[in-house]
Amino acid sequence: MSGKAIAQSHFTRAADLINLDAYMRRILLQPFREVTVEVPVRMDDGRVEVFTGYRIQHNGARGPCKGGIRYHPDADKDEVLGLATIMTWKTALLDIPFGGAKGGVTVDPRQLSRLELERLTRRFTQRIAIVLGPYRDIPAPDVNTNAQVMAWLLDEYSSRHGYTPAVVTGKPVSLGGSLGREEATGRGVMYVMEEYGRDFGIPLAGGRVVIQGFGNVGGHLARLLVSEHGAKVIAVSDVTGGTVNENGLDIAGLLRHTAERRPVPEWPGGRSITNEEIWTIPCDWLVPAALGGVITRETNAGTIECKAVVEAANEPTTPIADRILEERGISVIPDFLANAGGVTVSYFEWSQNLQQHRWSLDEVNTELRQAMHTAYAQVRDMARLRGVPLRTAAYAIAIERVAEAERLRGH
Repeated sequence: MSGKAIAQSHFTRAADLINLDAYMRRILLQPFREVTVEVPVRMDDGRVEVFTGYRIQHNGARGPCKGGIRYHPDADKDEVLGLATIMTWKTALLDIPFGGAKGGVTVDPRQLSRLELERLTRRFTQRIAIVLGPYRDIPAPDVNTNAQVMAWLLDEYSSRHGYTPAVVTGKPVSLGGSLGREEATGRGVMYVMEEYGRDFGIPLAGGRVVIQGFGNVGGHLARLLVSEHGAKVIAVSDVTGGTVNENGLDIAGLLRHTAERRPVPEWPGGRSITNEEIWTIPCDWLVPAALGGVITRETNAGTIECKAVVEAANEPTTPIADRILEERGISVIPDFLANAGGVTVSYFEWSQNLQQHRWSLDEVNTELRQAMHTAYAQVRDMARLRGVPLRTAAYAIAIERVAEAERLRGH
C-alpha cells in the first residue's frame, strides 16, 4: 500500500468523525504543488547519471511548507506525497506555524562517493530552489540525509540568494543549526512514551523495549531510554538484521560498534536475529523506527506481542494492520505525534535563524518536552471524549486546525 493511500485512508476516518465538508476534503487531500525534476550528476569515472527528484508541497495554509528530503531507491511520487501530507498534519498537531512538504531523490546513496553525493545534492537544490525559501518551503534531513547534506543545500541556495540560514534546518551547529536537533526526533518519542506510560501504567524504568531501526532516531531513542529512564532495550535491528539480549543490550557499546560501520547482527553482546524475528520478541514497547509499511496484515499484525506500538518511523503501519492491532487491544501511538520532535526543534532552529539568536540546549529540550506533552494530552483527551484510537484523534485535531486556516483565508 502506497504512502499516499495510507495517508488518505487515515484522513477519511478522521474527516468522517468531525463531519468535514466535502469541498474541504478535496482541498486538504490534494497537494498545493508537485515538482518533479531530472537531476544529472557527473560521476567520478566521468559518466553522467540522471536521477529523478521530487519536492511536493501539500499545504501551506498555516505557514511555510516544511519537510525532509530523503535519498532512497524506493522514493517515488506517491511515497513523497504521502509523507508531505503527514507533515501537514504533524505541524498542525504540534501547533507550529508550518505547512507540510517532502522531498526525495530515487537513488541508493550507498553506491555514491562523497563527492558524487555532494554533486547530487547541489544539482537537486538548483532544480528545486525556485520553490524553496525561509517563508516558502524549508527542507530538513530525512532517510539517508544528514547535517552535511543540509550544509551543501544551504551553501548552494545561499550562493544565489545570499546567506540564508533559515532556508533549511538540521544543519551543523556551526552553520546555524540548533543544539539538540540531531537527537530531537528520538527525544520527542521518549517524551511521548513518558506520558503514555504514566497514563496507562507501562513504566519506562525496567520496561522491555524492542526497536526496529537503529539509525539516527532509533539509536538516540535507545540511548536516552536507558540513560534517562533505566529502560531495558532487549532487541534492535538495522538493514542487515538484529541482535537480542533478554537482560538488556549494552546500548553505549552497540552505538560504538555501529559507529564503526559494523552491522548490528555482529554485535558480540547479543544473539543474532533476522529482520523478521525482531517482530516476534515479546515486549512492553515496540518501536518501528525505520521505513514505512513494515507492520502489515500479511506479515506480523496478528502475532506482535507488546503493550504499545510507538511509531517513530513515518507510516510504518498499514490501515488494515492498524485495525487488527486495535481489535487485539494493542494501542498505537501514531507517527505524526510520536516522531514530531524533529520538526518541532526544526521550528526552534528556524526561529533562532530568523532572530540570529541561539538557544541553550536546556532551553531547546525544555520547550520540546512541553510541546510533546501538550500535543499528547490533547490527543489523549480527544480519544477519550470521542471513543476513538489515538491516531484518529490526532488526525481529527490536525485536520480541523488546517481546515480552519483554509476557511479564514477565504476558502
